[in-house]
Amino acid sequence: MRKIFLFSLALLFSWQLAAQESKQFKIHSHNDYLQKAPFWEAYAAGAKSIEVDVILQDGKLMAAHEEESINPAKTIESLYLDPIRKGIENGLIDGIDFTLLVDLKTSALPTLDVLQTVMEDYQDLAYGKANPEGLKLIISGNRPEVTGYESYPEWMFFDYQSKDLNESLPWDKIGMVSLSFRQFSIWNGKGRMVEDQREKLQQFIDQVHSFDKPVRFWGTPDSKTAWKAFYEMGVDYINTDKPYEANSYLKSLPNTVYQNPEIHEAYQPKFELDGASVPVNQIILMIGDGNGLAQISAGLFANGNELNLTQLKNMGLIKTQATDDFTTDSAAGATAYATGRKTNNRALGVDPSGKPLQNLPDILDGYGFRSGIITTDQLTGATPSAFYAHHAERDDASEIASFLPKSKLDLFIGGGEEKFIEQKEALEDAGFLLNKLDLATSKKIGYFESKGSLPAKLGSDRGDFLKESTQFGLNFLGKEQSPFFLMIEAAMIDSGGHGNNSSLLISEMLDFDEAIGEVIQYADQHPGTLVIITADHETGGVSIPQGDIASSTLELAYHSDDHTGIMVPIFAYGAHSDEFRGVYENTEVFHKIMKLVQGYHSGN
Repeated sequence: MRKIFLFSLALLFSWQLAAQESKQFKIHSHNDYLQKAPFWEAYAAGAKSIEVDVILQDGKLMAAHEEESINPAKTIESLYLDPIRKGIENGLIDGIDFTLLVDLKTSALPTLDVLQTVMEDYQDLAYGKANPEGLKLIISGNRPEVTGYESYPEWMFFDYQSKDLNESLPWDKIGMVSLSFRQFSIWNGKGRMVEDQREKLQQFIDQVHSFDKPVRFWGTPDSKTAWKAFYEMGVDYINTDKPYEANSYLKSLPNTVYQNPEIHEAYQPKFELDGASVPVNQIILMIGDGNGLAQISAGLFANGNELNLTQLKNMGLIKTQATDDFTTDSAAGATAYATGRKTNNRALGVDPSGKPLQNLPDILDGYGFRSGIITTDQLTGATPSAFYAHHAERDDASEIASFLPKSKLDLFIGGGEEKFIEQKEALEDAGFLLNKLDLATSKKIGYFESKGSLPAKLGSDRGDFLKESTQFGLNFLGKEQSPFFLMIEAAMIDSGGHGNNSSLLISEMLDFDEAIGEVIQYADQHPGTLVIITADHETGGVSIPQGDIASSTLELAYHSDDHTGIMVPIFAYGAHSDEFRGVYENTEVFHKIMKLVQGYHSGN
């Protein structure tokens, strides 16, 4: 007994977060006595109904489903009533907010007689007028006639198991209404329940609720899809043999399900020069940090099944591995795009040995190109700094910041001004007009949108920062009538993946797509523009188990809270965009760009 209690104690503390009560659903721990730590696993998982099968044998109530599985040490007292009392005495249980569903496997009347005798020693726990917060036992399985319910003690209630619901029933003694799920449906928990079966089930649920009683079904499929379906239908006690998994999944729904409140209209590209073999004069590289295929799909389905991005026809897949790791980080991923060389994770603009590498702004300056970077991250963040810095550690912000005044950039817009306080004079000496978006007079502009990190778009006043910065950047770099390169990063799609937060992920992806629309429209208006849209890596191992396009609602599932090695899509539009089709390494993006530049421009 002591071993069971100590194991139970360890479980309770290791799962203390899962034990928090959910106000949105209730778990029924089916056949709970079969768990490694009966009662405690269910309690730690937040179950509000805990099932124990009992067999009357030699005057004792054994916790078992059939006689062959009886263990003399496992009784309703040892597995349930004693642990509950000990838990209250030790402060592990601070209130009884659950019921025991006692499933009688032997004849009702003699078994209930013994149960009443047993409970005489647990009156301190039992529900009653003198103890309204006490433990309720709901009798299931073999039960007395309904007409006899009123003769049993205050703490004893009954599991009513019939479709015959009427006002004459002794509702004050009915603890819940339960039926076999198979009376309504043969659904296996995969895909979607057949609609007429679902309607019959919903009608019964609603009928039970009309009598202000909870409903439960046994024999249900035991999967995430099923748990969510029953939760959405209003099943009060969701039946499961996996209480911890069910509780964890259902608790996650506020983070994993998102309904997009506002759909933006997608720009329809003209395709007049898409893939045309004309001189490339404007190169716009757009990087959605962490933006894999599932993220794009989520944005698509949440936006009425249409995105600016998904209008494009030329696309491929990018392999993202770093030199020292199968799964890249943003520093190595962005360095591959900026320099055409693989490097170690955490390294910016240097090779695996730490030797500085020339980046696109450095190189393109020799071909007469102006360059700029725009990001929703801090400007010392891994992706933007790969286009101006040369340092082996991405978190050395002060070291990274020191490279910006020496860069070949003509424009930078992003957050993180506090990291550049010591560089302000050097930036001004390098010709940057700081914190004024002035198209008319300045040849170099540096704009800090925030002292530290920018807020997420959702729930803040960030507004259309990325879209408007993109518009400004295109106009600013294009005003000199010289060729230019512009890198635009949507940084917080990655944050949504890391945090397994669907609302953040989808809203940031849609914000990115609005900027993509501006760039595609610019390309249509400015021949010789090449637009490349990709990601540095995928974040979260995201999939989309369920959704509803009509209501712009998506449920995302997450395999990880980190980056993954999944290939990421690449889209291209405009001049020579067809050359970006295929499956290739991230470094090839750089080399494809440089091949086009060298084909049409002369270097110094």
